[in-house]
Amino acid sequence: MYYISGLYKFKKIIQINNKKEILKSFFIKNKIKGLIIISKEGINGTIASKKINLNFAIEEIKKIFNFKNYDSKSLSISKFQPFRRSKVKIKNEVVPMGIKVSKRRTRGHVEPKKWNSIISNKNNLVIDARKPFEYNVGTFKNAINPNINNFIEFPKYLKKINKKTPIAMFCTGGIRCEKASIYLEKKGFKKIFQLKGGIINYLDKVKKNKSLWKGECFVFDNRISLKHNLIVGTYSMCSGCRKPISRKDKKSNKYEKGVSCPRCHDNLTSSQRERFRMRQKQILIAKKTGKKHIFQKEY
Repeated sequence: MYYISGLYKFKKIIQINNKKEILKSFFIKNKIKGLIIISKEGINGTIASKKINLNFAIEEIKKIFNFKNYDSKSLSISKFQPFRRSKVKIKNEVVPMGIKVSKRRTRGHVEPKKWNSIISNKNNLVIDARKPFEYNVGTFKNAINPNINNFIEFPKYLKKINKKTPIAMFCTGGIRCEKASIYLEKKGFKKIFQLKGGIINYLDKVKKNKSLWKGECFVFDNRISLKHNLIVGTYSMCSGCRKPISRKDKKSNKYEKGVSCPRCHDNLTSSQRERFRMRQKQILIAKKTGKKHIFQKEY
C-alpha cells in the first residue's frame, strides 16, 4: 500500500537552488516519488511512498524550508505507486497567476461539513477554479467554470464579476483558490469563501449521502480520479490527448485503446495514430512477459 500526500505552504523561500538539490537527493534516497514545486513564495506538490517513508518526508520538508505547519496537507492511499519518478522544480510562482504571495489569507476558509450551506445559498457565486476538463469529470452542484485552460488568465475572468458579489471558490487541493482569494481581496471583494483543503478534503470528510459533489475528482497522477472516501475512480487517461476518459467514452467508435478517444480522434494525423499503435503494441508485449513498459499508465 502506498500513501499519498498533497501539501503546500506559502512562505518566503531563500537559497532555492540549494534547497532543491537537498530535497531531490532526499527523495531519491528514501524512494519518495511525485512532484514538488519550489518558488520564492512557497512550496506546492504531491508525493507518494510507503507510509513510514512518507511521514519522514513530510517532516523533512518542514525542516528544509524552516516552517512548523503546512497551510494544507491531505492524505490518501493507493494499491500502486501513482507516480513514475521524483521531480523537484523551481518556478516563479507555485501557481502561475501573475501575483506574488507571502502568506495565505487567515479568514474565509470553510470546513467541508459547512460547505454545503455556502454553495446552497443562491446569493453566492460558486466558482470551480480548475480547468474545463477537470470540471467535466466532476464538480459541485450550482458551480460554474470560467472555461480557462491557463490559470494565469483567471484574473481576467474575475475582473468581470461585481465586487459586491459573494464568491465561493474551490479547487482540487486548495492552493489555486488561495491565490485567487488573495487577488479578490486586493481588488476590494468583501465576501470570499474557499473550501478548506479543496475537493480532496471534502470527499474525505463528507459522506456520499450528504454530499453535493457530482461525479469524480481528477487528480494529476496515475490514479486519474478519486471518489468519496478518496477511493480510486473509474476514469482512465487517453494516450492520444492526455485527457481523462470515462467508461462511456470507451464505448464510442472513436475510442481506440492507447491511441484515441472521442475528444481527439478527429484531430490525430495518420503518423500519430501509427506511432501510438506501435507504442500500445509494445505495452501489450511487455504485459505478456510480466514487465512494465515505460509508457504503461495502467496498474
